[in-house]
Amino acid sequence: MKVILSENLEKIGHIGDVIEVKSGFARNFLFPRKFALAVTPHNLSIMENRKKKYQKQMEIEKLSAIEQKEKLEAISLSIIKKAGENDVLFGSVTSAEIEEYFAKEGVQIERKKIHLDEPIKRIGHYTCKIRLFKDVDAEVKIEVIREEEPSE
Repeated sequence: MKVILSENLEKIGHIGDVIEVKSGFARNFLFPRKFALAVTPHNLSIMENRKKKYQKQMEIEKLSAIEQKEKLEAISLSIIKKAGENDVLFGSVTSAEIEEYFAKEGVQIERKKIHLDEPIKRIGHYTCKIRLFKDVDAEVKIEVIREEEPSE
């Protein structure tokens, strides 16, 4: 069964795409949730207009993501953590902590957009990728510093 998507669905398609799906999937999932419409000339013309508006909106969002990328790449985070012998951290630096440090810098970033290649478990310099848009990734430098122990 061919349907026209009226919403963006991850791993399925974007607004205005005409896709082939099984009739049960369309009847039981896509149609009741208003994620898709049946293919008719009227629905095709409606979705064509929505698709044009959606593409213009995506272009604007991509431009703002590129601007945000430039701002983010200028920031270098310094995270202070307790560490044991051989510069191994007690715990690790998580994306939630990185999100908090960005908030302290005045930049709001969702935690799920922060991608670490591997967990940060040692003191040193790292780079963190932040997915801002489909093809726009910012690389931020992170320095993990040992917390100074108070001398008695």
